[in-house]
Amino acid sequence: MSGDDFIKQTKEERIVVLETENAALHLKLAEYQGFAGRSTHEVLQLYSAHGQQQKLQRSSVLTQLHEAIKRLKQDLKSLHSFALELSKDFQRQSKTYLYQVLTAVQEIQLQNEAMQMFQIKAFDLEQSLQEVTERYEKEKQKRRALHNSLVELRGNIRVHCRIRPLLPFDTAAGYSMPQDRQRNFSEKVAYAADDETVLVKCSRPGHASVNKTFQFERVYNDSESQDTVFADVAPLLTSLLDGYNVCIMAYGQTGSGKTYTMLGPQSEENFAFSLEDELELGIIPRASQEVFRLVSEKPPGSYWIEVSVVEVYNNEIFDLLAKDSCGKVFGIKRDVVTTREGKSDVPLLTHETVENASEFLQLVNKGLQLRVRHPTLVHAHSSRSHLVVTLTITTIVCEDNFGTSWEDEQTSQRLNKEASCTFPQKMRDSKSASSSRASSPAQLEAIEKLKQVKTRLQLVDLAGSECVGMSGVTGAALRETSFINRSLSALADVLGAIAEQRSHVPYRNSKLTRLLQDSLGGDAKLLVMLCISPDQKYLTESMQSLGFGTRARQVQRGQVKKKNFPVPSKAK
Repeated sequence: MSGDDFIKQTKEERIVVLETENAALHLKLAEYQGFAGRSTHEVLQLYSAHGQQQKLQRSSVLTQLHEAIKRLKQDLKSLHSFALELSKDFQRQSKTYLYQVLTAVQEIQLQNEAMQMFQIKAFDLEQSLQEVTERYEKEKQKRRALHNSLVELRGNIRVHCRIRPLLPFDTAAGYSMPQDRQRNFSEKVAYAADDETVLVKCSRPGHASVNKTFQFERVYNDSESQDTVFADVAPLLTSLLDGYNVCIMAYGQTGSGKTYTMLGPQSEENFAFSLEDELELGIIPRASQEVFRLVSEKPPGSYWIEVSVVEVYNNEIFDLLAKDSCGKVFGIKRDVVTTREGKSDVPLLTHETVENASEFLQLVNKGLQLRVRHPTLVHAHSSRSHLVVTLTITTIVCEDNFGTSWEDEQTSQRLNKEASCTFPQKMRDSKSASSSRASSPAQLEAIEKLKQVKTRLQLVDLAGSECVGMSGVTGAALRETSFINRSLSALADVLGAIAEQRSHVPYRNSKLTRLLQDSLGGDAKLLVMLCISPDQKYLTESMQSLGFGTRARQVQRGQVKKKNFPVPSKAK
């Protein structure tokens, strides 16, 4: 076979294959065309169904819209009718409310007129009440003045009572008790019913509460200040320069506020009182300031002032201003004796001359640092001794200034000024010094008639009475408590004997009563400052203090004697 034939044969075979493939492709094309026809028919059917569905939906929406519109129309109609009713109702109510408002306005006008009438009446009543109150206060002052005059004439002991507030240590004291018992005891039972009456609620388990009242010249509640307390004490101090002795003593149980009342708050380190907070100062520093103020109004050189500080500890008297050879202050035991005139005296007692209140308070603070203290369950800084601070005023006066001429009187006053008495030792030479300056017999005679008159202010901070079971003291402290209670008992016995006007008064039963014999016996205006705690746990001690004050108030010692101050006559 030639090459051309082979190629021709190959091409024919290729043609046959292609024709076969072409036939197959025509078959597939016919198949696809049939499929496309069927798909087109289905699409047409879908379009037709979709169109029908859209028509149905549009028809349904329109129907719903129509129904909604119909319902809205019905609602609008109902709302319109409701609005009409509401408008009518509003008009009716507005008329009713307008009538009520007008009625209320008329009532308010009437009430305003009535209120103005009431205000006028209230103002008139307030003025009447103020006038009545003023009259009451004036009558009260007159009554108090008359009472004080009666006290002066009878020689009664003035008794004031101060109720301290409840303090934190009241709940801490007696910590050996069960806590539930402490809670029952921490209750206020003592009150100031008014400025002259103490009310005490006495109750026992299973018994009805009983109220007891005690009357005194003055009662201070737990909120009254140191200034208020001193305001009632200050008038007594003017008596010093009028020639009377004065004694002020604080009495009460341990922790009742005696030392605070007499001195003020003290430092826990050295027990000295601070002068920084003047509002908290007690009677002693305030009294010294007042005395020096009063003396400053007198002619210079006509007065000098001395101070002594003693404590009565375990029935022994200790001089707290005594100094050793090196000048150091330390307590020296002294004794108390009775003079020929029947007065009590402490030989060798240290008297320091002071020129102002600052010097006085410095000396008192030195003495306080030596005062015996001991902690107890009732009070952490309990004083274990009686403190007696004595301020002596020496006045230079003329022995016989009655009936003198005006010139002689002026001479006497000039000589008083010339006799510089700032220090006691200068008085020894005052007569001779003044005599050398005198130039006439009348002046020499006046000099010879100059004499000293001494008046004393005793300020006493008594140690507190104690219940041994509550204070919890043992050993030396128990012995101290025994002496304290015995001396206070002796003080009560002395007042009882004076009140009953017995022929014998047992001053010698205690060094304390011997030291205070002149003041207790009627040679001084005496004020007792009772200090009590309001707490239930101290009810027994408070009742004992109130009983002591009641008994002291009943003492009639006769009119207090005045020192021999001459009264100058007018010019002839």
